[in-house]
Amino acid sequence: MNVIEAIQQRRAVKAFDPHHQISPATRRALLENAALTPSAYNIQHWRLVDVRDPALRAAIREVAWGQPQVTDASLLFVLCADLDAWQEEPQRYWDTAPQPVQDFILPKLDEYYRGKPQVARDEAMRSLGLIGMSLMLIAQDLGYASCPMDGFDFDAVARLIHLPDHYAIGFMVAIGKATGESWPRERLPIDSLVVPDHF
Repeated sequence: MNVIEAIQQRRAVKAFDPHHQISPATRRALLENAALTPSAYNIQHWRLVDVRDPALRAAIREVAWGQPQVTDASLLFVLCADLDAWQEEPQRYWDTAPQPVQDFILPKLDEYYRGKPQVARDEAMRSLGLIGMSLMLIAQDLGYASCPMDGFDFDAVARLIHLPDHYAIGFMVAIGKATGESWPRERLPIDSLVVPDHF
């Protein structure tokens, strides 16, 4: 499947086969390829909580409006951002870059983030959006359906997964084998979404 086909066929699926298992090899392929997603300053802010425990899944479903995909999907990832990733051994993000690049980029990285918590949060959330889309498109390419989710109590899920204080949850992604038909897709006309030059 090419990228355009994956985009055209991807849907936010609500019904998954609760008995279908995704193999460890497929799970790993999904995650390893998603990890190639770009991120600001190559910080790779994302930390994906792979929720495998059925009891934890059930507890998350209780604070997610009872949505069945939380427990029925083969995989459930809570996409979290490490808001302090920019200052955690930042040289490791540029180890293989030429020394002049490291000499330029590392001070710029510090200058960009230091003392700017909103910037750190904004950049981390953008990175979560990118890896979330990667997960869904890779899943589609592997023959699986997906559903991005933000319909849940963020604070309650944070408590359930023991989220560290300097982390934030962006959204969840459920992945598995779809059952039934997807709802009709509704999209606004492209001319109403693209603004030439300025508003």
